[in-house]
Amino acid sequence: MLALLRSRRFAPLFWTQLLGAFNDNVFKSALVVALTFGAFRDGAALETDALVNLATALLVLPFFLFSAFAGQLADRLDKATLTRALKATELGVMLLALVGFQLASLPLLFGALFLMGTQSAFLGPVKYAILPQHLEEDELLGANGLVEMGTFVAILAGTLIGALVVAIPGAGVPLVGGLLVANAAAGWAVARRVPAAPPLRRAPIDWNPIRSTATTLRVARRDRAVWGAILGASWFWAVGAFFLGQLPRLAETLGGDERALTWMLAAFSLGIGAGSVLTEKLAGGRHALGVVPLAGVGMAAAALSVADASTVAEGCLRLAGLGLAGGVFVVPLYAAMQAGARAEERSQVIAANNIVNAGFMVAAAVYATLRLGAGVELRALVREVAALHLAVTALVLIALRATVLRLLLARLVHLVYRVDVKGLREHLPAEGAALVVANHASFVDAFVLEAVSPRPIRFVMDHRMARLPGLAWLFRLARVIPIASRKHDPALLAAAWEAIDEALATGEVVCVFPEGKCTRDGEVDVFRPGVERILARRPVPVVPVALGGLWGSFFSYAHGAPMRSWPRRFLSRVGVVAGRPLGPTARAGELRAAVVQLRGPRR
Repeated sequence: MLALLRSRRFAPLFWTQLLGAFNDNVFKSALVVALTFGAFRDGAALETDALVNLATALLVLPFFLFSAFAGQLADRLDKATLTRALKATELGVMLLALVGFQLASLPLLFGALFLMGTQSAFLGPVKYAILPQHLEEDELLGANGLVEMGTFVAILAGTLIGALVVAIPGAGVPLVGGLLVANAAAGWAVARRVPAAPPLRRAPIDWNPIRSTATTLRVARRDRAVWGAILGASWFWAVGAFFLGQLPRLAETLGGDERALTWMLAAFSLGIGAGSVLTEKLAGGRHALGVVPLAGVGMAAAALSVADASTVAEGCLRLAGLGLAGGVFVVPLYAAMQAGARAEERSQVIAANNIVNAGFMVAAAVYATLRLGAGVELRALVREVAALHLAVTALVLIALRATVLRLLLARLVHLVYRVDVKGLREHLPAEGAALVVANHASFVDAFVLEAVSPRPIRFVMDHRMARLPGLAWLFRLARVIPIASRKHDPALLAAAWEAIDEALATGEVVCVFPEGKCTRDGEVDVFRPGVERILARRPVPVVPVALGGLWGSFFSYAHGAPMRSWPRRFLSRVGVVAGRPLGPTARAGELRAAVVQLRGPRR
């Protein structure tokens, strides 16, 4: 993951967005502190609280007004060129802010704040949509983790530095203005190194804000998985906005002062950053979404523990835990959003995400205001939010139950075996139908293959195995295809042929073990001709895969009936070797020969 920070494909964009997030929060924090302590009270018609709320509204409003335009523009233009133009715009806005600070002019500062929010609204779709154009799909999870980590570190640093610098007697205001301009200039200079990212199509721009917003949301809702990722990420931002908004009250409840608030903000922000970076280690690969509901449970538990904190130190530790789980929760959702969106509409999908994010954050603020206004005590309100989050997590778990299962099984396989994989990522088609044929060495062959495959696999399984008590639910969830011989159940055999053909017709990967049973002597048995029948009806590429090292395991027939004696070895090395795809005219004997050659002498 960290190697990305040395790559021009990612590093310039990373530093560009980090410097932008830092500048946003330096400006906002300095302005809020200046308003709070009356630096701009002369001529102000509103109370301080109203001015602070207005400042927040001016930052959020552009995301509702301009996100749809931003997504359409980013899909129409080169994203690198647009990034540089937006960073140049930021430099102009910061010069306006510098003048506003020097003149102590609220209209100029609030105007600059609105323009900064607008610039952020236009940059958002660009910075996330550009990643899949420069990176491989298996790099997206790590890249998003780094982006989220950088964003929250920048938020924390900007908030603290803005508040500290503006408070310097006699010099704070000009120093803040100079810092904003210098940082914007640095961001523009870094943005010049972002590699080109040309548009995939030049769709027209709809200048009607209501209609374009509705169209953008429809584009995002076209794919159910992408829309689910948007809702999940937006829920994360709602929970985050709630806790950030209540930190001052929480610090006061725990007997803390301004320094306590700073420590709690740091703990929460750094926790999210750490969780974002750890996500690739915890949930790397195609099972990444499976970690989302597990992290959701962690978030709920941490939120409940925050409600029970009795000291500032406890509050900091528990907020760090909440942030850590939150980072793991949200990063796979962003990666799924980017990978699942159509390439030519990816910026519009990110724009839709920004719109929904803003709506959820506003809803969270309104909810907290109403509940606290109704007399609900803060700790009780935190428990309410934790309960709501647990309910949302339950819905996510239901939606992703198969992915969670695959993640847990993959982790279990890698815990029990040391798996060496060769050729599978290179030879298994990245999309479209494929038939995998493999030797059958043990009863865990399917689990091992599923754990290391870059794509989900539908396994054809003996009906007796598929109906085993205690495991039948698992196989149903994994959508295995039960099969029987013509002698035992001709109707089930016919249904299996249909299910295999239907799966291949819809572009899935199906795996068969053509031997029809686990080997009894460690050698590869004769491949039955059923595989030829599958290919005759549905011509698809055939990927031969050899499994080695499983013969002799607890799950093989090497020592008699499997799973009847104590395991004799642990952490044994297992090999999974895939060969070049063969054509659909390949005969069963030819496929067996390919598997035997791939396996070599290892059994």
